[in-house]
Amino acid sequence: MVDQDTARASTEDRQKAIADAARVLIAERGFEGLRTRDIADRVGINIATLHYHVPTKQALIRLVAQSLREDFQAQHARRPRQGLDARSRLELEFADFRELFETDRQLLVVMAELGARARRDAEVAAEIVPLHATWNGQIAALLAEGRDDGSFHADIDPAALATIVIGAMTACLRHPVRAPDHLDAVFAQLRRAIIRT
Repeated sequence: MVDQDTARASTEDRQKAIADAARVLIAERGFEGLRTRDIADRVGINIATLHYHVPTKQALIRLVAQSLREDFQAQHARRPRQGLDARSRLELEFADFRELFETDRQLLVVMAELGARARRDAEVAAEIVPLHATWNGQIAALLAEGRDDGSFHADIDPAALATIVIGAMTACLRHPVRAPDHLDAVFAQLRRAIIRT
């Protein structure tokens, strides 16, 4: 008889492998190029086994979104924010994005691909819009805190500026110069627009 903890671990490992394979394919081909047969081939399983773990498109998208969420949470855990002021937390947001830009650009590309698809696919939107909303809410909250404590410009609109900050960072993925130096220049401009000197 198979131990339940072993079976659960095996299922979790298989689901992680499926999510990882789907992310690679989304990054390489876009959402439109994602095929379940290709995922199964990359994981080394047959299509029936894949469908056992992800029986629907929605289940696959949910699995990928959960894997993205877990990666973001793990990154945040490596740089705790508790007790830090708004300016320090803003710098950590920039540092986190720069780290992904340099070491795990695939994660950012997958988020962008799913975000684009979400505009015309309700199933994708149901899974990816909450991730974007959480990120936007975190940035807006720290901008509001910094405005209120006087470290950021008094006339900023936190919700609108959060959209600008996230938009500027993610636009660097599509910019012809995809170098960290360009990203740093974008961060410098954002600091001037946000931080009181």
